[in-house]
Amino acid sequence: AGGNPAEAKAEPPAPGVIDLGAQSGRWAAFQERHRLSCEEAARLLLDAYEYRGLVKHTGGCHCGAVRFEVWASADLHVFNCNCSICTKKQNRHFIVPASRFKLLKGADNLTTYTFNTHRAQHTFCKTCGVQSFYTPRSNPDGYGIAPHCLDDGTVQTIITEDINGKEWEKAVREHKTIRDMSKP
Repeated sequence: AGGNPAEAKAEPPAPGVIDLGAQSGRWAAFQERHRLSCEEAARLLLDAYEYRGLVKHTGGCHCGAVRFEVWASADLHVFNCNCSICTKKQNRHFIVPASRFKLLKGADNLTTYTFNTHRAQHTFCKTCGVQSFYTPRSNPDGYGIAPHCLDDGTVQTIITEDINGKEWEKAVREHKTIRDMSKP
């Protein structure tokens, strides 16, 4: 009952194991050359594919207790808002979807301030007081990132747009794209 080997059913790979076929050697060489674990290599590949055309920026607060990474264009569209809190803090920010933001460290060192509608979540470092990112009222499904809190080397240009936060509802209602900036 020898049977034809071509008819023998191949066993499916174990859960979590991916059969790379002819790419197995190339994958192993890539991991070795870049000294990456399988997970690190997969993350690199997925990031490169999913965030095509974007740059990975890193940044954080002044004391270093809070660190993050964010995928965004190298050419940033930054809002300069004149609402009461943005004026006091000189809060200029660009908006990204939550899926493009990752807090690397410091969750336990963040505290939050809210006011008025309590929709905006103004997070800041408990140690140095710097707000390097926050959840904006206009885009509660994303993050407002302070470009001045990014590490050097990844930003090419910054285009600043004034927004009339003193008349917030009207400004956001009339703005053509602000609500879409937190969409992937």
